[in-house]
Amino acid sequence: MPSSAVSDLAVNVLDASSLLSAFGALGIAVVLFAETGLLVGFFLPGDSLLFTAGLLCVPGSSDRVHLTLWQVLPAAVAGALLGAQFGYVLGRRGGRALLGRYKNRGLHEGVARAEELLVRYGHAKAVVLARFVPVVRTVLNPLAGVVEMPVRTFTLWQIVGGTIWAVGLVLAGYGLGSSVPNVDTYLLPIVAVVVLISLLPIAVEVIRQRKHHRPGSDSNPDPHDRNEP
Repeated sequence: MPSSAVSDLAVNVLDASSLLSAFGALGIAVVLFAETGLLVGFFLPGDSLLFTAGLLCVPGSSDRVHLTLWQVLPAAVAGALLGAQFGYVLGRRGGRALLGRYKNRGLHEGVARAEELLVRYGHAKAVVLARFVPVVRTVLNPLAGVVEMPVRTFTLWQIVGGTIWAVGLVLAGYGLGSSVPNVDTYLLPIVAVVVLISLLPIAVEVIRQRKHHRPGSDSNPDPHDRNEP
């Protein structure tokens, strides 16, 4: 295979605009399924893909990509919901050993954040909130299966969270594209902003963890421990 073809394939996998140009609405469903259902899909551009798809649904927004809301919305919701449910079943059958097979540091940090969400917010809120945090939305679904979250609880709240996430981002992109003339001119900076916003929860968590573990910080606030000799 020529090197240029390999380069084009890599761009199609990682770049939202290229994915949509190459595969249209079908690409949305496949990418979201992989991102939310397969641990290997944690790096895929779910947020930017949905937002960009919404932008490109606006008539006249692009000469290369022709999408409509009636194609994009069902594809986005189907990919997000089916992927999450598949991830849950995978975790239920594979157990914690499934998560241990992957050595990627970012993925394991995502597992830690997902576990923290489950402890802090409970099952329902954690499943919904995880949809809006990159990497965490990939690992929480199999993790929910690993910890044997009740299937009815998981299914109900992943449908709620997945629908809000997928439909919300698509409509946000469509709304912006409808209100800004020639929006395709600003597509790259807009997508960059969306990516940065989606990474904010991770950045906040990293800063919080660094402050917690910095030298001189009190990692054990129990007053009884401080009275021990």
